[in-house]
Amino acid sequence: MTRRFWHAGPAVLAGLALVVIFLVAALAPVIAPHDPYDQDILGRNLLPPTFLEGGRRAFVLGTDALGRDLLSRLIHGARTSLLVGVVAVAVSGTLGVGLGLVSGYYGGRIDRLLMRLAEVQLSFPFILLAIAVIAVLGAGLRNIILVLGVTGWVTYARIVRGTVLPIKTLDFVSAARALGAPDRRIIFRHILPNVMGSVAVLGTFSFAQVILAEAGLSFLGLGVQPPAPTWGGTLADGRLYLATAWWLTVFPGLAIMVTVLAINVLGDWLRDALDPRSDGRGA
Repeated sequence: MTRRFWHAGPAVLAGLALVVIFLVAALAPVIAPHDPYDQDILGRNLLPPTFLEGGRRAFVLGTDALGRDLLSRLIHGARTSLLVGVVAVAVSGTLGVGLGLVSGYYGGRIDRLLMRLAEVQLSFPFILLAIAVIAVLGAGLRNIILVLGVTGWVTYARIVRGTVLPIKTLDFVSAARALGAPDRRIIFRHILPNVMGSVAVLGTFSFAQVILAEAGLSFLGLGVQPPAPTWGGTLADGRLYLATAWWLTVFPGLAIMVTVLAINVLGDWLRDALDPRSDGRGA
């Protein structure tokens, strides 16, 4: 698979872009040129980027209405978006895969109960469910991770269940059961490895969706609260200055777009690489 990856041009570019983004987020305190919280309302508010007239070299992407360096806030905002994405996907993936394995393997009442619960959750629009939960728990980093993690389990559970149903009838599972292997061993030793390919692909696309969801909720004021730097929050701050300070929305929008695009391109390649009917070259 590694050799195939290096022959897939778009996937390589996407992978390199994600490596750079993760490194920037990890090294944010070191590489950020300014403190993302440092304000100067009277001296440098709404400065344009360096390449525009009136810009300063010290503020490459300009400043916001409070005089905070936009580049530094984008760099630190990457940490928030990636942290929410990684932890929320880990929570929803662990919960969804576990419930999907149980539902698909045992069937019966457990299967019906879990699938009805999934259908009930799917009947609520995500944004309304998120608003309701955050209204009860309050906004903040921990709560936004909890909301995105818990509400994302349904997709994992349904896909894993659908994959387990035919697998549990195959000969190697029947042989393990006939040899007296306990259910736990059959599920985790024989069935789980056969569903991890689908889970890996789904987790990649879910990562991109969570980043978009976090940005959207922060834009609405329901995510990480100011003055903490987030991409969605920076977009929200700049929407009032579209006509006079376009850089406040364009640059965070580009950060979100590049990150999500890179994840989706890598997910497309991973889906093709794990598909036995594909040549594995990806997009």
